[in-house]
Amino acid sequence: MSTIDFAPLFRSTIGFDRIAGMLENSRRLAALDAWPPYDIARVGENDYRITVVTAGFAPEDLSVTQEANALVVSGTRKAETGGEYLHRGIVDRGFQRRFDLADHVRVTGARLEHGLLTIELHRDLPEALKPRQIEIARSPAPRQIEADRRAA
Repeated sequence: MSTIDFAPLFRSTIGFDRIAGMLENSRRLAALDAWPPYDIARVGENDYRITVVTAGFAPEDLSVTQEANALVVSGTRKAETGGEYLHRGIVDRGFQRRFDLADHVRVTGARLEHGLLTIELHRDLPEALKPRQIEIARSPAPRQIEADRRAA
């Protein structure tokens, strides 16, 4: 595994200290964190959708929790009894998957259809944080400055 130096990315940023840790953690956990599979899609300017494969899980077996800037999706299946398995290819284990969320992102809904858990998210950017045009004041004309100096 190669080492990546993220220092050049942070030379012109302020207050993004948490991102360096997230990048480092994601690099370490990439190989360990492969189940269950999921998709993240941007479906609008401020809308996102996470789809997690949860085949075999009932709605009561799943939990979706938002904690500050984290979304935690977990599932617990009860072990099936009855019969001797000749082949066991369907994963029968619980899981917990954590997603880091940006500020002002909130979960707007979740649904389970055809073995897929779909979680809808929306980013509500406060008016104070939206881009705004800054008016640039004009300096007095050079003749006005000379007139002010003579008057003094």
